[in-house]
Amino acid sequence: MPPNTTASTGQQPGKSGRKKGRKGRLFVLVLVLAIVGGVAYGGYWSVSTVRASFPQTKGSLTLDGLSGPVDVKRDGYGIPQIYASSDADLFMAQGYVQAQDRFYEMDVRRHMTAGRLSEMFGKGQVKNDEFLRTLGWDRVAQKEYDTKLSAATKKNLQAYAEGVNAYLGGKDGKDISLEYAALGLTNDYKPQKWTPVDSVAWLKAMAWDLRGNMQDEIDRALMTSRLGPKQIKDLYPDYPYGRNKAIVQEGQYDELTKTFQQSGTTNTAVGTGTGTGTGTGTGTGTGTGTGTGTGTGTGTSGTAGGVAQGSTVSAGTSALESQLSGLYNVLDDLPTAVGVNGQGIGSNSWVVSGKHTITGKPLLANDPHLSASLPSVWYQMGLHCRSVSSSCQYDVSGYTFAGMPGVIIGHNQNIAWGMTNSGVDVSDLYLEKFSGEGYLYDDKVKPFTTRDETIKVAGGAAKKIVVRETNNGPLLSDRDDELVKVGKKATVGSDAPDRGDGYGIALRWTALQPGTSMDAVFAIDKAKDWTEFRGAAALFDVPSQNLIYADTKGHIGYTLPGKIPTRADGDDGSLPAPGWDSKYRWTGYIAQDELPYEYDPARGYIVTANQAVVDEDSYPYTLTTDWGYGTRSQRITDLIESKIKGDGKISTDDMRQMQLDNSSEIAKLLVPKLLKLDVKDKDVRQAQELLEGWDYTQDADSAAAAYFNAVWRNIVKLAFGNKLPKELRVKGQCLWVDPVNTTGPVDPTEKVRECGQRDAEQAQPDGGDRWFEVVRTLMNDEDSGWWTTPKSGTRPKADNRDELFARAMTDARWELTAKLGKDIDTWSWGRLHRLFLKNQTLGTEGPSLLKYVLNRGPWKLSGGEATVNASGWNAAGGYGVVWVPSMRMVVNLGDLDKSKWINLTGASGHAYSAHYTDQTDKWADGELLPWSFSGAAVDKGTSDTLVLKP
Repeated sequence: MPPNTTASTGQQPGKSGRKKGRKGRLFVLVLVLAIVGGVAYGGYWSVSTVRASFPQTKGSLTLDGLSGPVDVKRDGYGIPQIYASSDADLFMAQGYVQAQDRFYEMDVRRHMTAGRLSEMFGKGQVKNDEFLRTLGWDRVAQKEYDTKLSAATKKNLQAYAEGVNAYLGGKDGKDISLEYAALGLTNDYKPQKWTPVDSVAWLKAMAWDLRGNMQDEIDRALMTSRLGPKQIKDLYPDYPYGRNKAIVQEGQYDELTKTFQQSGTTNTAVGTGTGTGTGTGTGTGTGTGTGTGTGTGTGTSGTAGGVAQGSTVSAGTSALESQLSGLYNVLDDLPTAVGVNGQGIGSNSWVVSGKHTITGKPLLANDPHLSASLPSVWYQMGLHCRSVSSSCQYDVSGYTFAGMPGVIIGHNQNIAWGMTNSGVDVSDLYLEKFSGEGYLYDDKVKPFTTRDETIKVAGGAAKKIVVRETNNGPLLSDRDDELVKVGKKATVGSDAPDRGDGYGIALRWTALQPGTSMDAVFAIDKAKDWTEFRGAAALFDVPSQNLIYADTKGHIGYTLPGKIPTRADGDDGSLPAPGWDSKYRWTGYIAQDELPYEYDPARGYIVTANQAVVDEDSYPYTLTTDWGYGTRSQRITDLIESKIKGDGKISTDDMRQMQLDNSSEIAKLLVPKLLKLDVKDKDVRQAQELLEGWDYTQDADSAAAAYFNAVWRNIVKLAFGNKLPKELRVKGQCLWVDPVNTTGPVDPTEKVRECGQRDAEQAQPDGGDRWFEVVRTLMNDEDSGWWTTPKSGTRPKADNRDELFARAMTDARWELTAKLGKDIDTWSWGRLHRLFLKNQTLGTEGPSLLKYVLNRGPWKLSGGEATVNASGWNAAGGYGVVWVPSMRMVVNLGDLDKSKWINLTGASGHAYSAHYTDQTDKWADGELLPWSFSGAAVDKGTSDTLVLKP
């Protein structure tokens, strides 16, 4: 049994750290006094209780199961570097150390992936658990572990679990985390042992938040209640290939394209899929087509236009709207895993070859954009074999997830790599026709696959549910009252089966099949060169990610791994498909050796920032119809090009400065137009003058940035937001609108009041780079119907672009007057654009005192939506920060000890630890910390050393 832990005596670095230290001591005092006074749960906590869970970071501990001593060296920020002599010892120590710092976070994550949150938090989580049980992440993870993962990977997972459990041995909840002490006052929950499958399942949560275009698929279907095909097309413009370059420009897919062109083959299935063929439908008819259903439309009276007819379901009358809206509500209510539940997910990464750097070796940068969480989703650490050999194979450092062995993003002694979300379409929604106890498929009734699930509830009775699946996947429509009856009036082709009581909705998603992503993590960690790296990356089947690469020999590269489905001709995966027709089954998967990659391109750099992977006509497969629109990627490209022009050389700090670029691309387009408007109101004109001479940089102290972003928010709200259906608008935002009537003419005087239904952080229009492209595309059509808005109070109506822009400038002026005051000299972007860090459980749902104790902030941030320094905000909902660069790193392949990194929060998940948020001030200021790798550099920066002994 491990001895009792004692608090670390490591010093808090820097002025910012001292300030946070004083704040932490104040929190402890406030907490103890409040609880003694009965303010919270009525229990009594002492200072010793608050500090009981702090980890021991000095001296020595005995761990049964180790074969030799392990050194854990922590720097002044509590970041651990582990040194061992065998793989088993290395990963056992990793499990022990991560549990020391983050076990509560790990425990919450595994309960989420297993659909067992109700066991910790009670009946309020039953709906979430029902949905997660229906997805069955833990069941898929168990199958992966049993049937897919290598023996070596299993040994590493087992060693990691043994380390976690060694930490848990003999400890009560209060000895592990302050949160357990709080739970213990209302719940008799006790942490259970860690298992290898708990680690594997977290990859499913990661895949869920990076799952591709499911939200766009839902939104497009919902839009059909008020918008016709032309209007929806306006809101999803084509990717601007001519302006924003794709990732792969000199890649190996060129030969693949030639092969396909020569053979005349088009989009056939590749790999081991179970599809029934490629399909031959045309999809351009008015009701009988078998393709995408882009037909001519029936001209729905009272809506914005016609509704497409075709076998792919592209309409959303009341029942389908309710069903998809219900699905959205369930998705939105899930606890945040590693992103904003599928929306707003982005990232930057780029690599520059040695011919353009001052070191003569590559530089690699990465900053994944995820929702802000406390503690950060990332955990920094190094895993070092004292001597790399067949029995101890790792010398790697970087970012991982608490609860997972290995390193996800970082570098070893030979290579470095980074990731961004590829956005490829790996999930489809299918409408299902029910018939008796089964569902229809090619005119035959097939029985559901079913399983029983029992959800245990803290403080209440258990609940039993039945999970049903079709051959397309689990029925999500079984998990919400609004999803039980489906599509009673859904517009489908004339060949669709009778809708009866409605259609169900099933999900097909690559992550619901067992895979090998955990094998990929370990294989990448020990890869020595491009060949080994690309072979390892091929194992990373879900989620599909853009992987960039650099090595110490000077090479750079990019590869797109992943299990990516192929679909029948005419089906692009952009809308819910008819599950009853085999022509809409996936036809297979793209073979790994036919996925795009690029190695040592002549231009000397590669940029990935969620833009299109390949040019539209250069690749035979459809990867997705919903790329990011390339605003960030092209800005990064322009910054690199401007630096290297004239043989300029790029430094590590240049890479850091690029990560902090705050330039607003939409401002460059709109401000010249806004300045030309003749504004009569002197107060609005005073605000307009802020834009004169503005350099479009969104610094936290910029008044011009504050005003412009308010104008932008009001432009998209007036032009688009007020015309969207209620399911997409902000919850509580009510408008008088024309009723939807699909059977006859509408009396224009009969308005109905509809209120929005989405949380502010998830509503549309979110103002991101898709909306940049929408506005850019419409700019020259000054009389477009989108530029109209009715009179509201004293605000005049608008009949064209300039009138709507003037109205937006007026609305923005008075909105900021209400928020920031009438004196524009006091305005600043940072006062609007603030980051609050919240503990993801008790910090969001607990009593107000616990929220105060566990949460931190605010921080006033620079940057913005679709900016390289991507502190995202949702224009429909407000200006608060909703997602951020969750970490930043720059790897110097010329001298790895000169690499730099930073995390959003800190190493620790303990609320009063010196390392809870000790990196956040520096992160907000754009600073990076030294990233030691060599033994000598690590020793020089070590503050605390803990020796784990057998």
